[in-house]
Amino acid sequence: MILLVDDEPDILEIVGYNLSAEGYQVVVAENGLQAIAQAKKHLPQLIILDVMMPIMDGIEACEKIRLLPELSQTVITFFTARGEDYSMVAGFEAGADDYITKPIKPKVLVSKVKALLRRFKQKTADETHLTLGDLIINREEYKVMKGSQELSLPRKEFELLALLASKPGKVFKREDILDSVWGNDVVVGGRTIDVHIRKLREKIGDERFKTVKGVGYKFVI
Repeated sequence: MILLVDDEPDILEIVGYNLSAEGYQVVVAENGLQAIAQAKKHLPQLIILDVMMPIMDGIEACEKIRLLPELSQTVITFFTARGEDYSMVAGFEAGADDYITKPIKPKVLVSKVKALLRRFKQKTADETHLTLGDLIINREEYKVMKGSQELSLPRKEFELLALLASKPGKVFKREDILDSVWGNDVVVGGRTIDVHIRKLREKIGDERFKTVKGVGYKFVI
């Protein structure tokens, strides 16, 4: 199930047609409020969100969707116009997993969607729980407890935390982080990691994440 959200009828029609032609079930919404309602109703595997929309924009809608436990594993990607770097950064900070630059050719779009849906189906073979001091990471349920407090983490923040915490003290190279968390079939910049690390520092604690300049990051107990 794919939820497609855009305020332009032509986009909904063209993109929806191409995805439906590939056998995907597609539901649509024209603004952020409709997107939230449709997401709650259908529990899609993938949500494709336009950024600029009336009533409620894509950024705010993404933030609200990420607060819903039943949609914690849903992959969210943004539609952004070429050159709108600020939209990409804002999208990642809101909890998005990726972005798609408009305009995009139908075949490229379908390929991108297939890659995004593969993320949804991937399941880690590592142990379900990690206990690191006062931090407990439940990989199966995508839950993080810090002491008695349950933390709400977007999917990619959780996956990044779980990767770094899987081997405390180990320095993970930036390219290895991108491959493990975002997949080597999706092109994202190094800044993506920095944005997610910053959010994790705010939620988990700055002292838990160490930057190794020119190399990558490590988790410290």
